[in-house]
Amino acid sequence: MVEGKVIITAALTGAVTSKDQNPNVPYTPDEFADTVAKCRQEGAAIVHIHARRPDNGAPTPDLEIIKNVLVAVKKKTPDIIINLSTAIAPVVTDKERITPVVKFKPPIASLNTNSMNFGVGDWATGRVINEIVFENQFKTINSFAKKMKEAGTKPEIEVYDFGGLYNILFLQKSGVLVEPLHFQFVFGVLGGIPFSVHNLAHLLELKPPTATWSVCGVAKNQMQAAVCAILQGGHIRVGLEDSIRMPNGELAKGSHEQVAWVRQLAEHCGLKAATPEETRQMLGLKSLAEETPPDQVVTTKEAKE
Repeated sequence: MVEGKVIITAALTGAVTSKDQNPNVPYTPDEFADTVAKCRQEGAAIVHIHARRPDNGAPTPDLEIIKNVLVAVKKKTPDIIINLSTAIAPVVTDKERITPVVKFKPPIASLNTNSMNFGVGDWATGRVINEIVFENQFKTINSFAKKMKEAGTKPEIEVYDFGGLYNILFLQKSGVLVEPLHFQFVFGVLGGIPFSVHNLAHLLELKPPTATWSVCGVAKNQMQAAVCAILQGGHIRVGLEDSIRMPNGELAKGSHEQVAWVRQLAEHCGLKAATPEETRQMLGLKSLAEETPPDQVVTTKEAKE
């Protein structure tokens, strides 16, 4: 076990954040590659990716677009750990959600844990601005977990509320997931639970003792959760997917600026940012040599040609 290290993940875009909100959100493969290189330089070991259409920035399950992003990223930053989203976008099929994992076999990918209201709202007035029902039935969770196991991909188990964690504890009775488990506690989504020290403490009480864990949070929840995670032996996710601003309220110059902020915070607490190699060891991920190079993956479009 690597001691005294914190794993920093940068979530670059998500499915919602746009250049209208922050012009530093990457859309094109080159923009993704530049962003990842900056995040790696500042201390990120993992990048969480929702690929975007280069022309309009819409999130997409298109395998060719995803491949172009991954090839550009790994060419510029070969040792970075890719974490692929299996949420991808608001309107995609289960097959579209899991196919990128099956094809590209990343070291780690998100595994969502429950169906829930998932919205954006005005927290001052209580007005819901837009919303979807984010569907993750038990059959979907089980299916995705099995396909991840076949791909050698470690699930990053996304927990938005206590029900999601209990769902995983129930399903794991069948041994569908390879242990030790790795959880991402997500705070501040409208429809999930907000960050509080009490909510985090209860999640930590419920998780299996051997499981590793990380936190992320929407808007102000981001850095609040990060501070507590550093003090309690957890890991951290930041990035423009979750918040477009820095703690002082200014627009972030990119996900890398948030990475730098939490790295410096960790250093003040006597910790160092884990390297990708150390992160692979800490989370039990496949080695860099065992990864499937994205430029060797044949997409459906290429197969037809």
